Amino acid sequence: MKPKTKKRLSKDRWLAFLFILPSIILIAIFVYGFIAWTGYVSLSNWNSLVPDLSFVGLKNYLFLFHDFRFQADLRNTLFFTILFILCVLILGLFLAVLLDRKIRGESVFRNIFLFPMALSFIVTGVVWQWILNPSTGVNLILHKLGLKPMWYTSVSVIPGVEWGKIQFGIPVAIIAVVIAAVWQMTGFSLAMYLAGLRAIPEELREAARIDGANEFQVFTKVIFPQLMPITVSVIIIMAHISLKIFDLIYAMTGPGANFVTDVPGVYMYETTFRGNFYGNGAAIAIIMLLFVAIFIVPYLISSRKGGES
Repeated sequence: MKPKTKKRLSKDRWLAFLFILPSIILIAIFVYGFIAWTGYVSLSNWNSLVPDLSFVGLKNYLFLFHDFRFQADLRNTLFFTILFILCVLILGLFLAVLLDRKIRGESVFRNIFLFPMALSFIVTGVVWQWILNPSTGVNLILHKLGLKPMWYTSVSVIPGVEWGKIQFGIPVAIIAVVIAAVWQMTGFSLAMYLAGLRAIPEELREAARIDGANEFQVFTKVIFPQLMPITVSVIIIMAHISLKIFDLIYAMTGPGANFVTDVPGVYMYETTFRGNFYGNGAAIAIIMLLFVAIFIVPYLISSRKGGES
């Protein structure tokens, strides 16, 4: 390579670096710098309006894991995440398979299913709070039929096994929140799966049929394995949403009676900005970050290795 060409490449690299340098600085300060500050506060005794940054180690974390409300939050987050991801995957795949048959009015149905994604979780929470309210919405019809659904006002936990300070199981009230979340995010799963289905060559399906496979075998042995990368991506994205969910639950139910619909995001908000327990609130935020990192970091590492190979 000629010296002039090398000099030009070096100049272009430095110029490109200078262009992205402001973004690097801002991200370093307002993302990673604030994460580090939150971690530092979580190890301090700052639990009042007066700042107290004296080091207390893991005191705030130990308090949380012995706290009834935070134990309930972990239970609610676990079952909300499982139910939410399963329903989004199953419904999204089912609808994508139906639309992949190129039915009449496909674009209309596709837009109908995608429309909820245009709404914020705040709007979704308000709407479904009205729909599932025991005294309004569809429940007026159910009451006339002799049914009295509790929806998100129930404090029942199924099966309700004693675990620590809480009953471990699926809170009945959290199912109402799952319904609202699935209604909004199924369109995303549908779009992902539909794109994946349309990318599978028809020759693969025909080859399987020629070999004697029925339609169920074609789907399970040929189509679904091709959709596994999309399934993993949807799981990661939905898990990221569910683990840091706040606005939907805050608008729809709040913490709920006996904290049956409470989640770490709501607890962190009320602890930090209403109770002024900044050390405890920062500890909750760090725990939420770690939960999300458990899903995101392995996925990013595997994606990077796949891209390099």
